[in-house]
Amino acid sequence: MKTAVIIPARYASTRFPGKPLILIKGKPLVLHVVEKVAKCKGIDFVAVATDNKKIFDTVKNAGFNVYMTPVDLKSGTDRVAFVAKKYLKNFDVVINVQGDEPLIDKKLVEKMALMFKKDRTVEYLTAAYKMSQSDDYKNPNTVKVIFDKNMNALYFSRFPVPYMRDENLKIDYYKHIGVYGYRRDFVIWFAKTKQTSLEQAESLEQLRALENGKKIKIIITDKDFKDVNVPADVAGVEKLLNN
Repeated sequence: MKTAVIIPARYASTRFPGKPLILIKGKPLVLHVVEKVAKCKGIDFVAVATDNKKIFDTVKNAGFNVYMTPVDLKSGTDRVAFVAKKYLKNFDVVINVQGDEPLIDKKLVEKMALMFKKDRTVEYLTAAYKMSQSDDYKNPNTVKVIFDKNMNALYFSRFPVPYMRDENLKIDYYKHIGVYGYRRDFVIWFAKTKQTSLEQAESLEQLRALENGKKIKIIITDKDFKDVNVPADVAGVEKLLNN
């Protein structure tokens, strides 16, 4: 079984235009991600998928694989599906690592790749992190996930789920970590499907799979990742990288 990691990197971010090229400790953000993922065990191929010539040249000049994708693709998943369909015909599994995750945990990527080898029934998987009491679980920018005893997702929400009717009960909240793994055929199919009502309501594309009756396997990670969403995040990420 052959596994690829594709890193979508879009230039025209609404909140942070040109984000993949912002310098983090003197190096473009996207290169931090590629270099870390390239060291993962059990991964046969790593490439960036971008819609921008500057990003393309930056990655290529650094000696890494990169593909140009259409500008009108709506999401990182669409970019990954485009590359999988056109260039990765001999691959079985594709892992989607966001281009703004310089603190991505190599062990998580490796664990995801291994899961596909161990369980041939898994088509789609992602990760979750058990939040601490100090975490802001009410923040709508922090996506929460609940799952069953077989570690299959039940729902993803920007709202704190489950709702605690009895405040005396104690329950763990899990933050969704935006790293995804797919069987190649699955991600190509998924990119062709129409948006669903719950997906549109929450602005979470994972819900499209659930609404279509698909299972999403959840892997628990013991590390939370601080990504780069806005310029103010740069200093915090640099500090964490220094540590």
